[in-house]
Amino acid sequence: MIKKIDRKLERERRHKRVRTKISGTAERPRLCVFRSNSNLYVQVIDDQKATTLVQASTLDKEVKTKHANKEAAKEVGALVAKKALEKNIKEVVFDRGGYIYHGVVKELAEAAREGGLEF
Repeated sequence: MIKKIDRKLERERRHKRVRTKISGTAERPRLCVFRSNSNLYVQVIDDQKATTLVQASTLDKEVKTKHANKEAAKEVGALVAKKALEKNIKEVVFDRGGYIYHGVVKELAEAAREGGLEF
């Protein structure tokens, strides 16, 4: 009998595997992406101190598009880059959160690069 694949569990496994190799420091914090069905969330995290330095999401007032689509990803990526540059964070390590680098995640990363972040 064929069992149905649990996509959420598979994504969490991929994320754990990636997190063993990627870690954020004070010099290069981690840009972490979480995508739900309705919203996008991005954090810049210093894993050594276990603190969130900067965060942005589609729930912020600055973001006009309130969905988890490509237009919203561009806005959130630009917003997180702007907030990070205000705190003198220029280089980050990109953590795609176990998601495929395609579509929304790709648009968010490209908008953050255009906003001035290097990764």
